[in-house]
Amino acid sequence: MKTKELVYAALFAALIAVLGLIPPVPLGFIPVPVTAQTLGVMLAGSFLGRRMGALSLIIFIILVAIGLPVLSGGRGGLAVLVGPTAGYIFSWPVAAGLIGWYAEKIWPKARTWKLIAVNLAFGVILVNLIGASIMAWITNTSVWAGLAGATAFLPGDLIKAVIAAVITMQLRAVSPIEEQAQG
Repeated sequence: MKTKELVYAALFAALIAVLGLIPPVPLGFIPVPVTAQTLGVMLAGSFLGRRMGALSLIIFIILVAIGLPVLSGGRGGLAVLVGPTAGYIFSWPVAAGLIGWYAEKIWPKARTWKLIAVNLAFGVILVNLIGASIMAWITNTSVWAGLAGATAFLPGDLIKAVIAAVITMQLRAVSPIEEQAQG
């Protein structure tokens, strides 16, 4: 891995931490708040591609694990990684990797609607399926109850999927994926 790739991954880990400064919105009926950090997950995959996108989220999870308060609401530490939000957090590198894989495949003919679709599939549906299922297991509730509660995230996640796709298309010329396509 090149130094430039590590810098990109570290920058996106930092971006996701900055998105954590936006206060979380607690829902009350589900122990996982609405945050802006999934926007960073979708951006990492769409803009960086599969390897660097996933790496940026692995770096981010390491920062959480060592106790840095980089999650929304100033949370961090190992307790967060075994609590109700664990499934969501651990799904992020997978989501970024899959979004990045698809972005790389379609890059020469990428369109905003295609990136929105992949962000919805992997950044919204996959993250919520994994996150809600593990949350239900950890909180000893039914998976269906967890999935039903996670539907509260869908309106905001849809907006984040659109924002990530639009930003990626606007910055397409400076994306590492563009460099790979030309190189």
